[in-house]
Amino acid sequence: MTGNIRNALIIGGGVAGPALAMALQKAGIDSVVYEAYPGTADGKGGGLSIAPNGMEALRVIDAAEPVRALGKPMTGIVLQDWKGRPLGEFGNPPGVAPMLFMFRHEVYRALLDEAARRGIRIEAGKRLVDAVETADGVTARFADGTEAAGDILVGADGIRSVVRTLIDPAAPEPAYTGLISFGALIPRPGVPSTGGKMNMPFGKKGFFGYQVFDDDTAVWFVNLPNPEPMTLAQVRQTPAEEWLRRLPPLYAEDHTPAADLISRTAPDELIVVGPMEKMPRVPKWSRGRLVLVGDSVHAPSSSSGQGASLAVESAVELARCLRDLPYDEAFSAYEKLRRPRVEKVIAATDRKNSAKAAGPVMRVVNAWAIKAFARMAKPEKMAWVFHNRIDWDAPA
Repeated sequence: MTGNIRNALIIGGGVAGPALAMALQKAGIDSVVYEAYPGTADGKGGGLSIAPNGMEALRVIDAAEPVRALGKPMTGIVLQDWKGRPLGEFGNPPGVAPMLFMFRHEVYRALLDEAARRGIRIEAGKRLVDAVETADGVTARFADGTEAAGDILVGADGIRSVVRTLIDPAAPEPAYTGLISFGALIPRPGVPSTGGKMNMPFGKKGFFGYQVFDDDTAVWFVNLPNPEPMTLAQVRQTPAEEWLRRLPPLYAEDHTPAADLISRTAPDELIVVGPMEKMPRVPKWSRGRLVLVGDSVHAPSSSSGQGASLAVESAVELARCLRDLPYDEAFSAYEKLRRPRVEKVIAATDRKNSAKAAGPVMRVVNAWAIKAFARMAKPEKMAWVFHNRIDWDAPA
């Protein structure tokens, strides 16, 4: 090992935080994960998908199986119009495993539990407020008045990263995509299995997605156009019962199961995800002994299906660079490895969200555009997204 790092402070216990801790442990570097929440990172989060490239990155750190056990396969995505007519179907390239659908809070818990099982220390209720660098390290200061010292500090603290603003006070904030999101996992949906495929109708007044699993459960989610930005707290001010009253009429004219599936949802089953946001391009990934990983530096909208997978990839690559290089060179190498890939994925996602947030006229235009694209699209053209293998044994 030619790196000069013995220990790291990891701020954030979501997906990237524990993944990075396990990767650093494999690289021979100790770390502690500091989670701002008193318990798990987010008690009731929305759904997410782990792509084959994300599972491959988890395999590198021997953490794939605990996550795989949570997932339900998604063999394809069927885009539909408001009448339920197919516009196009997209699946993974031949020979690529399906995406796995799971819930965010379950992934957090599985990764934190696996890290703890390996002896990695995890401290909850530690909200970072400042970080002070010295000649030979960095000291983290938390809201409860405690401090912690390490060789480096890694911000894995999500889209509203405190570490990002410490690195660059002028760093961009999350950008609202014009959509608010809701979802649920419900039993006995009254709709037959969709055969492993996620159906995504562009409704007259909003986008809807649903998949009915073979065990007679179903997951649904709504991406509802909402021009005025709303915070998660503002969305949650409206009780679940009221949202469940408001949402079905928006889909009443659509010839899809949207209104029925929402109406079958109990208030305690509704997941209020809130505003859909993405991170603009972050100019500075690191400064001194501070560096960013995961959503704090490259958070695509959930439409990408790649957020968690890219976060794990970046965690593994950062650990590999720190294993082999002095920290300043490691941070530079890590950014050069990761920035082109993540920005290419984010650019592709922006086009999806534009279609979801479109008005009635543009929905018709987009429907024709999607049909034309589907006729020409070849799954092989998207292979670059899924075929990303990290050679752990190769020097960084």
